[in-house]
Amino acid sequence: MHTQKFKIRLGLFVAGGLTLFVLAIFIIGKQKNLFDPVFQLSSNFYNVAGLQVGNNVRFSGINVGTVDNIQIVNDSTVRVSMFVKKDVWQFIKSDCKVAIGSEGIIGDKMVNILQGTSEAPLAREGQLLESEEPVETDAIIASLSVTAGNAEVVTQQLAEIMIKINGGEGTLGRLIQDTALAENLNRTVLNLRKGSKSLDENMTAAKHNFLLKGYFNKKEKAAEKKKKDAKEAVEKAAEKKEKAVKKAAEKREKEMKKNKD
Repeated sequence: MHTQKFKIRLGLFVAGGLTLFVLAIFIIGKQKNLFDPVFQLSSNFYNVAGLQVGNNVRFSGINVGTVDNIQIVNDSTVRVSMFVKKDVWQFIKSDCKVAIGSEGIIGDKMVNILQGTSEAPLAREGQLLESEEPVETDAIIASLSVTAGNAEVVTQQLAEIMIKINGGEGTLGRLIQDTALAENLNRTVLNLRKGSKSLDENMTAAKHNFLLKGYFNKKEKAAEKKKKDAKEAVEKAAEKKEKAVKKAAEKREKEMKKNKD
């Protein structure tokens, strides 16, 4: 014979277990769209990249369904069947594409339904949509390995070049390490500056020369005339524009007066 207290505990335990069982069924059913009206779509892939039955199906970044079945059709084709909520059917076009992605960097795989064109008809029940093959993580790692190898080769070559430069080899190395060559280069630059200054002085003297003074005066007058002509052209254009605006205002005023009469 069990006591009354034991029977109450047993009843509470059974009730709690049933409650948890019902909640679990409700949550799982909601996640798997067991209680929502759905329609089926499918797509073929060469490689599903670790996709599993029950993974999410997304459209425009929103969970709209789940993966129902993954079936190997032949040695180069894997068919993925999806259940999608019927309330988003109106947005799924027949030219939508299907791609496999990841929920985050290292998250579970999922199916992305990419948006189609607005002119295309709606997708049919059970329609086979076009797919985009996923990029394999192994392929990305292999590509990064090749890039790292190339970077290592370039770094090694740069190190060899810097060693040669520091050792005074090559034109750049001699320029940096050879003080005499650097001094000669500095003298060359200084001579160029002096030559430029002398040229400026010669041009100034030539302008005051009796024989060349007329030529430079003529050149200055031509420059002044060109500047004056440009200024007059701008003034004429502004005056013409002002007249056009004034004429348009007068015409508008006459029309308004005429309409008023």
